[in-house]
Amino acid sequence: MSTSTAGAAHEAIESPDQPPVLSAAGWEIPESLGYRVKRAVLGKPLVTEALSTERLSKKIALGTMGIDMISSSAYGSEQMLTQLLPYFGTLAFMLIMPITGVILGLAFLLLLCYRDVLSVYTKAGGSYVVAREQFGPKIAQIAAVALLIDYVVTVAVQVSSGTDAIASLLALSYNIDITSATLWISVGVIVLMAFMNLRGVREAGRVFAMPAYVYLLLVGATLLVGLGELATGNLSHANNLHDTSYGGVVALGTHTQWLVSFAAISAMLRGFANGGSSLTGLEAISNGVSVFKKPVAKNARITLTYTVAALGSLVLGVSILAWQAQTMPYNNGSPTVLAQLTHLVWGHSGFGNFLFILVQIATALILYTGGNTSFSGFPFLTSFVASDSFLPRQFTQRGHRLAYSNGIIVLTGLSLALIIVMDGNLTRLVALYAIGVFTGFVMASAGMFRYHLRRSEERRTLKLVINGAACIASTLVVLVFAIFKFTEGAWIVVVIFPIGVFALIKLNERYRREAAALAEAPASASVPTLTRSTVLVLVDSVDLAVIKALRYARSLRPVELRAVHLMIDSKHAEQLRKRWDASTAADVPLEVIEVPDRRLRRAAAELAARTHEETGTEVTIMLPRRAFHITSRFLHDHTADKIAGVVSRLPHVAAMIVPFDVVEAIGEMHGKDALDKATAVGARPAVDGRAPVGGPGHPARRTKKMLLDAECVIDEDQPATGAHTEVRPPIPVRDVRWRNRATLEGRIRSVYVGPVSGSPALEAELYDETGGITLVFLGRRSIPGIEPGAKIRVEGMVGETEGYLAMTNPSYRLLPREHDGDEEE
Repeated sequence: MSTSTAGAAHEAIESPDQPPVLSAAGWEIPESLGYRVKRAVLGKPLVTEALSTERLSKKIALGTMGIDMISSSAYGSEQMLTQLLPYFGTLAFMLIMPITGVILGLAFLLLLCYRDVLSVYTKAGGSYVVAREQFGPKIAQIAAVALLIDYVVTVAVQVSSGTDAIASLLALSYNIDITSATLWISVGVIVLMAFMNLRGVREAGRVFAMPAYVYLLLVGATLLVGLGELATGNLSHANNLHDTSYGGVVALGTHTQWLVSFAAISAMLRGFANGGSSLTGLEAISNGVSVFKKPVAKNARITLTYTVAALGSLVLGVSILAWQAQTMPYNNGSPTVLAQLTHLVWGHSGFGNFLFILVQIATALILYTGGNTSFSGFPFLTSFVASDSFLPRQFTQRGHRLAYSNGIIVLTGLSLALIIVMDGNLTRLVALYAIGVFTGFVMASAGMFRYHLRRSEERRTLKLVINGAACIASTLVVLVFAIFKFTEGAWIVVVIFPIGVFALIKLNERYRREAAALAEAPASASVPTLTRSTVLVLVDSVDLAVIKALRYARSLRPVELRAVHLMIDSKHAEQLRKRWDASTAADVPLEVIEVPDRRLRRAAAELAARTHEETGTEVTIMLPRRAFHITSRFLHDHTADKIAGVVSRLPHVAAMIVPFDVVEAIGEMHGKDALDKATAVGARPAVDGRAPVGGPGHPARRTKKMLLDAECVIDEDQPATGAHTEVRPPIPVRDVRWRNRATLEGRIRSVYVGPVSGSPALEAELYDETGGITLVFLGRRSIPGIEPGAKIRVEGMVGETEGYLAMTNPSYRLLPREHDGDEEE
């Protein structure tokens, strides 16, 4: 900055014909590139007050939170057949019915259990919250890990099954094989779902609710027509028992005898385990109960009941038709059993092919959007767990559109990794399924059993029976999965499970240790803070960043201000000294300290420690840091951050980084006007709303005489009017003139008590929408009513203090917060 520029800025402010520099009210802070991109992609941000409007009705909630259960009807019966056919042969088509009956009975039992959960836990529900309330936070981590794993697997299973539906459509209608591309189709769908959820709960609900109702309509009609054909004897058979196309059907076994042998029982239990995956979406409604419209509990229970009823009807219908039509599943996953049944029911006519295409599209959509249940449940669950300090606190933060964005991003990454590792194979993924969510069922039912056991209430016995039975049944299912699906991939969950629980508990212990350390305060933090301070500004060049740091250092009012250069290169140090002496910063002498071993961090720490020892003051190391464009950051080191990390560990020493936006400075060079440059360089920017009077050379310490002299100067063009604030109307702060009397009205933003020449003084910052000014009351430590937020009208002579416009001992009138009053000093 040139001296002439600084002088011009000074004269502009002193002259009564020129307005002062605009206050903070006239500044516009530019948005970062990342925020502008986020806003363009996700839309305008939603404020927290809008959270109450981001609630789901029963119709939308059914489509977003119950869709996982409903959509699993598309593959539940098929997955049972994949386990039964290799052992029992065609007898498997008959065995599918009793297994379906057991699964539907278990679904009804869990429905009663979770209706009970929703009646008790209406703000935050699910097995995690129930277990936390009834068994404590550590035991609850079993439910947390179980559900977190299950939500990840749910995304992979639902999306893979949806891709199989698309592949079935192309294979049966157009004879096109897309097996090699199914994995990457699934990856693209997961990314799309993440994007929609990042846009917000309501928008995701509206987009994902429609496929659920289309699927219910079309598949429901298909099953009803198929059952009608079955009743009249017109249902066709698949006749694909030995088909070798599309990768071939699942091999038929010949073990039709010894149904009570261990191998037979094992096969039936594996079939039951695969079919039990249909119930995995039941937990999501209780986890997301807080997003329902009021009355929350009633709407959630109704939605859950409708969801289970829809699932039971569809699974029963598919199992009956698969049994009677003997539709064989294929090794590659497509054509699916449901696709085959749809072809058989509607036939091969033009109208039949049209309906087949519609059913397959609806099936693919609901399966894809079925993964959205996890995008609703996973972030809510992680927020619960993180609020208990068992997961990083970032999961409790709502994002740009009020969704738990961090949870959504983590779920997306984990599900993408899983589906890629498993190559998108549905049968391999199902082996990982359900063990997690049934563990959650165990925790929820056991918790509700304990809840009712400790209370005397109406129908207590019935509730104990329901929850006890649900707990036992769910425990048996977990054992079935762990034992009979272990070699098929369940071992991954069995191994990860205890590791996850251990990690969450250890993370919580770390949080608790940190909280205890902060509460107890270590010895170095308990040392009394000294009342005087010394500021050391580390200088490596003469530029705007250093000038800004010096300007800010003066505002701290230190007893000593020093500019220090840690010398590594003597030639550079000599050039720096010459530039320093020729600059406007020369009023602060530059001190050069040699660092022969080039250990800047240690040299800075030694300097700070030595300064404290010599002066007996608090020491602040001020570090100018240039903020560069993202593409330029790799061209510059991070010395300021490294030094700050070292010196901050010393007692009575603090590090302060003063950033300077180089990108903005470059923009000013190419387009900013001269006044902007003068404000940025010649005087302190009015970021605190006070109009500067002098440049950086203004004395840092003020005296009572200085203030009184400023107060005694009278503007002859404006005669004195006494102490009454009613004589002249208030003017905007931006229109005040130095050495002119003014009447102002605004609010008190801050209050500060500090010494002036050894005497106390109360300083208050008065602001209106145009700017701010300092009010100084000498000899006062407090004044009743003058506090942050108070509305006030003042009149007095405009003087200056530390280079800023100020009023000393003005007359004032306190005003009511909403309208003028008549209270006066």
